Amino acid sequence: MNDHNHTPTRFTLRAGALALDVLPAVGGSIARFDLLGPGGRQPLLRGTDDDYADVLESACFPLVPYANRIRGGQFDCGGQTVRLARNLPGDASPLHGQGWRAPWQVEQAGQDQIMLVYQHAAGEWPWAYEARQRISLSADGLAIELSCRNLSPLPMPCGLGLHPYYPCNPHTRLDAGVASVWTVDADVLPVACLPATGRYSLHDRLICGQDLDNGFEGWSGTARIAWPGRGLALELSAADTPCFQVYSPVGRGFFAAEPVQHANAALNAPQDQWQQLGIALLAQGESRQLQARFTVVGRLPQA
Repeated sequence: MNDHNHTPTRFTLRAGALALDVLPAVGGSIARFDLLGPGGRQPLLRGTDDDYADVLESACFPLVPYANRIRGGQFDCGGQTVRLARNLPGDASPLHGQGWRAPWQVEQAGQDQIMLVYQHAAGEWPWAYEARQRISLSADGLAIELSCRNLSPLPMPCGLGLHPYYPCNPHTRLDAGVASVWTVDADVLPVACLPATGRYSLHDRLICGQDLDNGFEGWSGTARIAWPGRGLALELSAADTPCFQVYSPVGRGFFAAEPVQHANAALNAPQDQWQQLGIALLAQGESRQLQARFTVVGRLPQA
C-alpha cells in the first residue's frame, strides 16, 4: 500500500489561489483543500499535513459501490444472500463499500487534475467492478467525478456518495433544501421518515456540534456552507444525488455534509423498493456516475 518509506505518496493540485492534496493510497482520499492568501492558508475542507493511514482522518473520501450502512452486514439480491464483514471497529454494520478501505491507483496526474482508479475483484462482495475518480481544481473550486462500472455477469446494486468533512466553529452555517429526515436508533440505522423541521431543519442553520447523524431525502442537490467570520462560503452542487447525509458530532470542530445517491440501509429493503430508495441495478458493463462541485464564494486572492 505504501512505498519503502511507509509514507503514502501525496499529490498536490494548484489552480489560482486554491490548493488540494490527494493521498491515492489511502482510500483515494483528499487530504486537504485550502484557499491560499496573504493571511496564510484557510481550510475549505478539514485538512491535515500528516500522511494518515486511516481514511477517517482525511478531508474527503469516495463511497463506492454503496453509501452508509448495511444492517448486520447482510442483504438479499437476485435470490442470493450477501454477507459482509464489519469494516469499522465498534460498528456491527459494514458501511461505505470497499473503495474507502483500499488503495487507488493513479492513472493520470497533472497540475490541476488527477484520475484515480480502483479495481475490485469479486469476493465477499460478489461482484467485480471498476471505480474511477477524477478530481479537478479550477480557480474558483473543486470538481469530483466518481463512477462505478459492473464487471460481473450478474446485476450489481450500486449507489455512490462522497464524504467531505468541513471545519466548523460556533458561527458556521449550513443551508440546504431537504424534504424529510430519517431518525436513527443507537446503531445509527434508520427508524422513521419525518418532515425535516425543528432540530432536523437544514435551512440556514448553525451546524457545528449539533449531535446529528442522519440521512435526509428530497435534497435539492445544492447546499451552502458559510463561515461568516471568515467572509467565505462553499457552494456544493451534486447531480443525481437526491439524498444528503449530515454528521455533526459534539465538540469535534468539524461536520460532514455528504451528497449520496441512496438512503441509509437501502439495501436492507426488499429489492422492489431499491429504485425509489436510490439504488440502481447495473447490468454487466453498465456504469453509474456522481458529479459534485464545491465552488468557493468570497474573497479570492490573486494567485
